[in-house]
Amino acid sequence: MSESRQKFPVAKGLFITGTDTEVGKTVVTGAIAKVMGDQGRKIGVFKPIATGCELRREGLVSMDAEFLAHCSDTESPLEEINPVRYLEPMAPSVAAKRTKREVDWEEIHQAYKNIIEKNDILLVEGIGGVMVPISEDYLVLDMMVDMGLPVIIVARSKLGTINHTLMTVEICRSRGVKVAGVVINGYQPDSADLAEQTNPEIIAEMTGLNILAITPYDKKVNVERGRLGADVLAAVRRVKWADLI
Repeated sequence: MSESRQKFPVAKGLFITGTDTEVGKTVVTGAIAKVMGDQGRKIGVFKPIATGCELRREGLVSMDAEFLAHCSDTESPLEEINPVRYLEPMAPSVAAKRTKREVDWEEIHQAYKNIIEKNDILLVEGIGGVMVPISEDYLVLDMMVDMGLPVIIVARSKLGTINHTLMTVEICRSRGVKVAGVVINGYQPDSADLAEQTNPEIIAEMTGLNILAITPYDKKVNVERGRLGADVLAAVRRVKWADLI
């Protein structure tokens, strides 16, 4: 068995994936971490691989990982929260080839183990969608299977999200991944057209899944500055996340 296909230790938590990149996985994961932390739980956050990182004095840093660390108020260092980092914004398999630096699976597995040992609940944020290649023969979907955590799918509110969400649900189920529900992100009620208004109902009907939350577009959210908006938090607080684990 390759390093990438080693089973991860059993953990209590959720894996947050998306129907695409830039759908709001980081914001939703951060909001869940904040809400559950406010309820007295010790929350660990984990972003195994990040691309599109910033080059700083101390090295490559993922703004998404910084945001998750801030929202969760975790004691874990950034290099543990996000053990594998690449500068250019692209699929990990391509970034690894371009930098001639393969994904360090030993580091990922060790960081995962360290985080679950120190926390009550683990929230893992994926990279891109479920079919993003981490290596030539290993997808984000494979990581989801190997971690064995219930999955939250974050989807857009716009036209086209039915197709993307149903395909994501279908591919997850085809590999035995438990999908705990869907979060529709970035909804703007004042300007929503008929498609946006009806998408959640259609997705729920066709998948049999609960639409756990419809998180609104909130201009106060700023990942770079570690800011969560009150409107997003209000939507996330209505969900009993612990019941999904």
